[in-house]
Amino acid sequence: MVHSAYDAVELVSGVPGDIVAVAAYAGRLLVAGKDGSLRIYAPPGHAGGGIPRDGPYALERQQPSLWRRGTPLAMEVSAGRELLLSLAECVNLHRLPGLETVAVIGKTKGANLFAWDDRRGLLAVGRWKRLTIFRLDSGREFVEVKEFGVPDTVKSMAWCGDNICLGIRKEYMIINSMTGALTEVFSSGRNAPPLVVALPTGELLLGKTVVLRDVQKLVETENCILAVLARSVYGLLPVPIGAQIVQLTASGEFEEALALCKLLPPEDSNLRAAKESSIHIRYGHFLFDNGSYEEAMEQFSDSHVDITYVLSLYPSLVLPQTHIIGEHDRLQDLPELAREPSDVTDDMEPYSLQLHESDDKSPLEIKKMSHNALIALVKYLHKKRNGIIERATAEVTEEVVSGAVHHSSILSESYRSKKPNKKRAQTHTSSIAREMATVLDTSLLQALILTGQSSGAIELLKGLNYCDLKICKEFLEERSDYMVLLELYKSNEMHREALQLLNQLVEESKAEMGKNDFNKKFNPQMIIEYLRPLCRSDPMLVLESSLYVLERNPSDTIELFLSENVPADLVNSYLKQHAPNLQSTYLELMLSMSVSGINPNLQNELVQLYLSEVLDWHKILKEEGNWTEKTYSPTRKKLITTLENNSGYNTDILLKRLPQDALFEERAILYGKINQHLRALSLYVHKEGAQQPSKSNIYFNLLQIYLNPRKAEKEFEQKIVPVASQYPGIQKATKVRGARMGKKVVEIEGADDVRFSPSGTDSGRSDGDGDGDDVSDGGPIMLNEALELLSQRWDRINGAQALRLLPRDTKLQDLVLFLEPLLRNSSEHRRNYMVIKNLIFRANLQVKEDLYKRRQAVLKIDGDSMCSLCHKRIANSAFAIYPNGQTLVHFVCFRESQQIKAVRGVNSVKRR
Repeated sequence: MVHSAYDAVELVSGVPGDIVAVAAYAGRLLVAGKDGSLRIYAPPGHAGGGIPRDGPYALERQQPSLWRRGTPLAMEVSAGRELLLSLAECVNLHRLPGLETVAVIGKTKGANLFAWDDRRGLLAVGRWKRLTIFRLDSGREFVEVKEFGVPDTVKSMAWCGDNICLGIRKEYMIINSMTGALTEVFSSGRNAPPLVVALPTGELLLGKTVVLRDVQKLVETENCILAVLARSVYGLLPVPIGAQIVQLTASGEFEEALALCKLLPPEDSNLRAAKESSIHIRYGHFLFDNGSYEEAMEQFSDSHVDITYVLSLYPSLVLPQTHIIGEHDRLQDLPELAREPSDVTDDMEPYSLQLHESDDKSPLEIKKMSHNALIALVKYLHKKRNGIIERATAEVTEEVVSGAVHHSSILSESYRSKKPNKKRAQTHTSSIAREMATVLDTSLLQALILTGQSSGAIELLKGLNYCDLKICKEFLEERSDYMVLLELYKSNEMHREALQLLNQLVEESKAEMGKNDFNKKFNPQMIIEYLRPLCRSDPMLVLESSLYVLERNPSDTIELFLSENVPADLVNSYLKQHAPNLQSTYLELMLSMSVSGINPNLQNELVQLYLSEVLDWHKILKEEGNWTEKTYSPTRKKLITTLENNSGYNTDILLKRLPQDALFEERAILYGKINQHLRALSLYVHKEGAQQPSKSNIYFNLLQIYLNPRKAEKEFEQKIVPVASQYPGIQKATKVRGARMGKKVVEIEGADDVRFSPSGTDSGRSDGDGDGDDVSDGGPIMLNEALELLSQRWDRINGAQALRLLPRDTKLQDLVLFLEPLLRNSSEHRRNYMVIKNLIFRANLQVKEDLYKRRQAVLKIDGDSMCSLCHKRIANSAFAIYPNGQTLVHFVCFRESQQIKAVRGVNSVKRR
């Protein structure tokens, strides 16, 4: 539909002869006839001024034969100079209002057309195939400025800045008045003449756009365009732009209506914004109803209508209850969120009513909730989201700052006066933006889920969001989208609920799927990964929620505790109270996985757990009559291994818990840990069934026993009495001959050294520690056994101390098997040490030689020498040279770089 930009009003009609030219002056129309007469028309009651918008005009006076020579062809008024320019045989100048002829431009003789630029005083004259430009000087004289050739006779022309629009043949052309460059524009059509007239806005009105027929000329006036027909004159009065916009909008020409809105005057900016918003809304509804959802959302976005209005097009989406829906006044300060003015809202009412009336029609609802419509909504909400979230965040920041200032002011006032003052009313910050953000994010999450974009919903929840918890929770539960629901709980710090749901999902997944496919959906590893970031912030929640995975995946759970530095004492105490069956599992894995081991308290806890289980097992076997010292359960093996390989436990407590008639091997190990080796030996010797110690430093003690059996037997009996009093039957075994005791002792020669713990009830002095003097008291000795021990364990016994213990009458030949490897080993060590010493000496000499060479190097420093670190000149500053002899730096820069490296090294060690 073509709308009307101008209203054609007939101003003059019934002119006796043909009209050849028309001009306007002081609200009157000057009409030139073909007969050379000039008729002046004025509207009834005219008091001067511009052409009124109503007609008809009446003949005021007539001046016949104004042009004595020739027929008038064109006529224009120079209002600023009070002149009438007319073209008959030549261009004439008449003074207004008397119409006296004041000048004639003789060079324009034979012209058929002219155009006058009143502002600059330029006259363009068309004569045959030439275009001549004159300039008015001194008010009456015209000076020729330029002359250009044109393709044919000019039929119409109009000034447009420095250019002139020409109508030649059936074409419109543009010629530059400075250079003469001619450009063809477009055709005027088959029948319409190429008419053109300049508008006050600087634009051109062409004859082809005028709806009147048989228009001969177009003339510009102050407030309208005159269309000259054969015997009448019409005024083309512009239709107000607002009315044109209404016409275009009503006919569905939304793009043209928006373009016209740009032409509204700047002082009507509010009106223009309201009109544009109304058109965008109507256009958006039109596109939405026709299935162009994305284009519709673009129009809604450009209209700046709030998102709740757009979301009303999606009735299946559940929106949170807020104070902003339907309230216009509270949004005036937020241009991005504000609703439109009342006139725009009125424009929207038909669409809103139509929408609500159609809510009960399922086909329409299905159409509007289709996949494409929701995809378009997602893009629209994403486009709006950044600005809304920024405002919501700003509100939160403002409230925090306001609260902090208010709190500090209360504190300052309390210090100023001892009397209690009334508290200031805390400034309430509106939560409009946050409520709008809640509406947006809640709707966006639903739209993402409905379009199958669960990953997008998870990304939304991972960042800052304002999703309504209740609505989103119910929505996700209905659709069983548990991954998004878990992220919703996590974003709201509802970790307990998330972990409960995750445990439930893991159990259901395990029940529904086979063992081979158990890891494909929900598995215990997901619980561990969820707990990982919580280890530092809420370790108690981690412990409460880790029991499930600790039973099913203990190694990964313990690795979680270790890697995230969950306090081991806290984990142990919690397991001891709530899951004692998992306590030993945790301590075992922690002991095996921790590089630095576990602290003594936890070692002692683990040993106590093992011992408690072994004691219960021993009690059962003893009641059944099946107990022997050679019986080993898996837990007893763990207990023995732990006692032998660790030393952080409390031996006093463990010794008190051991039974008097059993577990002699464990007791012997504990005695060995506190350097009570003779007590340990007594248990191995006098309790049949007790296994030999695997690791004990007893070689020197054995040597003393062999070389002085009587003294060793007395000390042995003294140390064994307390033990024998506890175990029936040991008294008989204590009266044993030295040879038999030696035989028993010799059986444990395969033992290795161990490291002893300084803790214990003993003084820390080994049973075999002595001053190294000959301890023989003249009794029989076991020399052969001593020599055999020396020959077999020469590398485990101090040679000097052993020689001092041997009798003085021992033959040197008997010591060959002992001294030969000992001296050979000593010589080899000495030779190796000498070689190493010489190598170090040579390396030292080489380094010194290299140092001397380095010091002999010459480096020239001039005014252009630069520091390689700070890239500044060395000048007179202290400097340093790197070993390559080329890199030159300031000494200060070098020292700072070394300090930085040292700090980085320390940090890297800490991270390790």
